Amino acid sequence: MSEAAARGRGGTKVLVEGALCVALSVVFSYIKLFSMPQGGSITLEMAPLLYYSYKYGAKWGVLAGTISGVIQMLFGGYVAHPLQGILDYPAAFGSLGLAGLFGQETRGVIIGTAAAGAARLLCHVLSGVVFFASYAPEGQNPWIYSLVYNVSFLAPSMIITSAASWFLWNKFLKEPLNR
Repeated sequence: MSEAAARGRGGTKVLVEGALCVALSVVFSYIKLFSMPQGGSITLEMAPLLYYSYKYGAKWGVLAGTISGVIQMLFGGYVAHPLQGILDYPAAFGSLGLAGLFGQETRGVIIGTAAAGAARLLCHVLSGVVFFASYAPEGQNPWIYSLVYNVSFLAPSMIITSAASWFLWNKFLKEPLNR
């Protein structure tokens, strides 16, 4: 869908679908398959945001992800410092919208999902290094600690989200996503 269509006749549809995807993301964040002791969990919260990004593009995807992150932060997020809160919530979830840059074909969806996951991982790793390095065992590099800690829940989340999304998109979307 073009930006002009999103602002014009199609604008209401884009906004309503965005609100639904944000709501689903927030609800899915409470359905935890596994939780880490110092934050982070394996959920399907990324799937609706990735879907929306592929359907409407990166601009709308980043907006929806950022809103989802803010809502999750307000409803139970752990914030030790304002910058950490921004990195772990609006920036991390907003970065999922970058998936929309890679197209709707299978290859683009795979690359976009991986790139969006890597961007979210970067946000969490930076937050971990700057604000949670004290949790690292003595003598361990805070970068390595933060990377290993965050990969331990984000990698399984990305794998499960990718599998679930692939199944749902192929099963229930009879036609390709259109912008």
